[in-house]
Amino acid sequence: MPRLLPLLLLGFALLAPARTVGAPLRVTLTDSKGKPVEDAIVSLVPSDGATLPAAGAAPVEVIQKNQTFLPYVTAVAVGTSVVFPNEDTVQHHIYSLSKPKRFEKPLYAPGSRESVVFDQPGVVTLGCNIHDWMIAYIVVLPTPLFAKSAADGTAGLADVPPGSYHLEVWHPLLSAVQRREIVVAHGAEGPPEAFVLSLKPDRRIHRVPATKAGGY
Repeated sequence: MPRLLPLLLLGFALLAPARTVGAPLRVTLTDSKGKPVEDAIVSLVPSDGATLPAAGAAPVEVIQKNQTFLPYVTAVAVGTSVVFPNEDTVQHHIYSLSKPKRFEKPLYAPGSRESVVFDQPGVVTLGCNIHDWMIAYIVVLPTPLFAKSAADGTAGLADVPPGSYHLEVWHPLLSAVQRREIVVAHGAEGPPEAFVLSLKPDRRIHRVPATKAGGY
């Protein structure tokens, strides 16, 4: 029997379906002045309309701290639960009027950790009715293949199944989503996909205004 075991294992290996080797994909993003673009969301959707298996994403967090939403941009797959920890010393009033997810958390006290499930694709804009300067975005995607660009303007996906895809780039300061068609080969990393983005001016208030009377 011990001599037969390697042969049996080999037989099972030959009968088992071969795993398709995915390929890494890197995307570089710069603005019209050549500066790297942070907080862009890169996503891949199969060109043939096929549905990719869900990744079973764990809940993610969008924190309120120093009267700011952190992070500024969050990408999640459809069906993901987002937790909103209030780590400030003041109340907030989180809300969204965006079509993919309308909700509100009024008088949201310090220490609160309520969650919301984002079950429709699209861009959800977050605001606070108490602190008007607070804004953030949750990009809800119908695909598990996505990444957010880092401070150096790069976004990477580690294991993309081979095939043809719609490659899409979203950013809060873009007037429209940027799209192109790409083909990912078996197991081989190709040259990076480079995008030059024409961004609108960033009008955000980056400092926290003086605290209002009454602790707000």
